[in-house]
Amino acid sequence: MVTKQFDVKGMTCAACSSAVERVTGKLDGVVQSSVNLTTNRLTITFDEGKVVDEDIIKKVDRAGFSATLHIDKSKEEREKAAKAEEDEVEKVKRRVLTSIILAIPLLYISMGHMLPFTLPLPKVLDMHSAPLNFALAQLVLTTIILINGRKFYIVGIKSLLKGNPNMDSLVAVGTGSAFIYSLIMTIRIPIDSSGVHRLYYESAAVVVTLVMLGKYLEGRSKSRTGQAIKKLIELTPDTALLVVGEGAKEVPVEAIKVDDRILIKPGSRVPLDGIIVEGETSIDESMLTGESIPVEKKEDDQVIGGSMNYQGAVTVRVNRVGEDTTLAKIVKMMEDAQGKKAPISKLADKVAGIFVPAVMIIAVLAAVIWALLGHDLAFCLTIFVSVLVIACPCALGLATPTAIMVGTGIGAEHGILIKSGEALELAHEVKRVILDKTGTITEGKPAVVDIITREPPEELLRVAATLETSSEHPLALAIVAKAAEKGIKLASVKEFSSVTGKGVVGEIEGNKYYIGNEKILELAGVSDHEYREKADQAASQGQTPMFVAKEGHVIGMIAVADKVKETSKEAIQKMKDLGIQVYMVTGDREKTAKAIAGKVGVDEVIAEVLPGDKAKVVESLQTKGDKVMMVGDGINDAPALVQADVGVGIGSGSDIAIESADMVVVKSDLMDVYKAIKLSKATIRKIRQNLFWAFFYNVIGIPLAAGALYALNGSLLSPMFAGLAMSLSSVSVVSNALLLKRIKL
Repeated sequence: MVTKQFDVKGMTCAACSSAVERVTGKLDGVVQSSVNLTTNRLTITFDEGKVVDEDIIKKVDRAGFSATLHIDKSKEEREKAAKAEEDEVEKVKRRVLTSIILAIPLLYISMGHMLPFTLPLPKVLDMHSAPLNFALAQLVLTTIILINGRKFYIVGIKSLLKGNPNMDSLVAVGTGSAFIYSLIMTIRIPIDSSGVHRLYYESAAVVVTLVMLGKYLEGRSKSRTGQAIKKLIELTPDTALLVVGEGAKEVPVEAIKVDDRILIKPGSRVPLDGIIVEGETSIDESMLTGESIPVEKKEDDQVIGGSMNYQGAVTVRVNRVGEDTTLAKIVKMMEDAQGKKAPISKLADKVAGIFVPAVMIIAVLAAVIWALLGHDLAFCLTIFVSVLVIACPCALGLATPTAIMVGTGIGAEHGILIKSGEALELAHEVKRVILDKTGTITEGKPAVVDIITREPPEELLRVAATLETSSEHPLALAIVAKAAEKGIKLASVKEFSSVTGKGVVGEIEGNKYYIGNEKILELAGVSDHEYREKADQAASQGQTPMFVAKEGHVIGMIAVADKVKETSKEAIQKMKDLGIQVYMVTGDREKTAKAIAGKVGVDEVIAEVLPGDKAKVVESLQTKGDKVMMVGDGINDAPALVQADVGVGIGSGSDIAIESADMVVVKSDLMDVYKAIKLSKATIRKIRQNLFWAFFYNVIGIPLAAGALYALNGSLLSPMFAGLAMSLSSVSVVSNALLLKRIKL
């Protein structure tokens, strides 16, 4: 048994992906077939003894699509593919803008006379004095719009002929029928000017324009995922300093081999994974691990490609290159997660396969039956077109996107950026929420939380901040920031020196001071001190103790920690009140993680998670059958954000986490995650109401158009009234969606 991936072209909706899954799943030897509409990728597990790649490709081709075996691309190929995708999205954008610009005068010409007040229109286009010009102007504008949306007709008709109708088929049949009928009426105007009242060009043009707009927004959302991976790849520098003899020369990263030695200077990124063989330093791995406090590194410690070297030059022996590096594996996990993540299938797409042929059969049968009953061609054609026009997917097509549009607008007003309709739809089903610790539950940056000393606390803080002013270490910056907050005036420091991995030393007002971790006390000549128990307590609470020593004894301790955000506890409780189970995941030590968890009340803690393994945590919870939401801010969260059913990025987090997420909470407040779930539930209620009314309208309207009205009272439902009914159904759906604005988050 093998599992392979195929890139599929030509899919536009859930009906398409279902068709591909159905035809490939019927192959003898296929165990599982799953299509990701977002990445247009088919993942299929099959017995190679019974099925070969060519069999799968042929099946997909016969269904009306095309497939090729997926091959992992190089960096250059990825960039080329991303550029092509961006160019295609831009082309669609231009077509949409053109169509909108043309639709405005089209609606003005065609609908102006139906308004309670008169709109000025040149006599040359007046429907009464120049009916043919009135019709031809609409014909020209509509034709250009339909040419812009020709893909719907090409794909829709092709899918219909292949026996796999989709939403494009529905658009093509409905708008095509309205256009052809209007064209026939236009041709008849010189003979019968009453045909000017039976033109439905604007119906065809507006529906196509709206569907094109939806496709553009969908394409733009897809391209953002590619941008996230692109930014992740760019973390690694293109060159490295290869150690040669007593010196070092700059070479391309691709030229570095396993066991080569590279020099990493302060302030530069680590190009590849490796082991330190010489030197000590402090490395910021927050973009990969999510932890804000830099990690002290010495000989024999592992360094990760893409991380930032703060202080101290080190020589590293490379132990992973190419696809084996930690960063490359995270990229691969993101791509794999994208391949597994299927978007929610809209109800309109699911029924398209039944609805389209059903409407066509009803239209044909109705026309044939009335012909057999002795009615003329004009009567039967009116019946046929009325059924197709009244069934045009305007209300059905608007039911979901209008509610989604209003919902995303409300979200934006509250600082919740929702990137796709699928994310907003899916969030209401979430039963498990996984929260990253650093930067999500906590502030994401160190801050002074306690000062313990026998001296006045301000004096200890003054000395510590004076020493740390010359250091760029995040813990030092936290101490300096605290002194500034209190308005403490700092002294001057002499003979300042930084001791990598330990702390700093300097002379203030004639006295020599030391500040740093416990290792700095060895330099200060301190063997034992009274703050040891306090330091242990601080560490158990997730704090980092910083000792201040003077002339052989410790004068105090400053505890620095990543503080819990003010609203985290309340937000977590509100999510739990919705019946959601809340998890906290972190790469931090278990003791520290449990201390934070106890403060905010999460249900379960998953600590000491390695970079990149958060996606596995998400996947393990998904196997239990519940929808999972992941909330995070770091690069190491990106694969998990993509793997989750709904990924939520923290606004203050890394660009890659934000790009990878389905939603972004701009204010970095967990209360907004709760509000996003609440908004999703309200939006889904509106979507269900809209779909009910859209289907109810078709259930009532189609029989009337098919001749039920004529049978009841002898009057025929003309395409004009069918078009008006279609418009009214759309207005009701939009109006209902707008009521969503009344929600209070």
